[in-house]
Amino acid sequence: MKQFIAKFALVVRDYDEAIAFYTKKLSFQLLEDTRMSDTKRWVRIAPPGYEYGQCEILLAKAADEVQLQAVGNQSGGRVFLFLYTDDFERDYQNLLDQNIKIFRPKSTEPYGTVAVFEDLYGNLWDLIQPN
Repeated sequence: MKQFIAKFALVVRDYDEAIAFYTKKLSFQLLEDTRMSDTKRWVRIAPPGYEYGQCEILLAKAADEVQLQAVGNQSGGRVFLFLYTDDFERDYQNLLDQNIKIFRPKSTEPYGTVAVFEDLYGNLWDLIQPN
């Protein structure tokens, strides 16, 4: 048996503001934006360098008050997402240039170079260049 994670949902407040943040500030690719109803869209994004079959993010607009409360805190304040890079300095500088909030500045760890940043809602991401 072979299994892999194809997508995961990231609960957002608004589709368009989330698309703008990820595509303009982080240079993610907008893979799909399909209207499903008056209130629901199927919005798929992925980081630069994405190849078909790799993990994607499905932006899911909060549909009720309980989901809205989870926006920005889907992991209870822990780092939620891990973005690997082949050029830490380039991507770290982009975070600074885009005025993205750095939660923990860059450091060298046994596994590589890492910094923690916040997305537009406050979810914490590790930017990592592995050794």
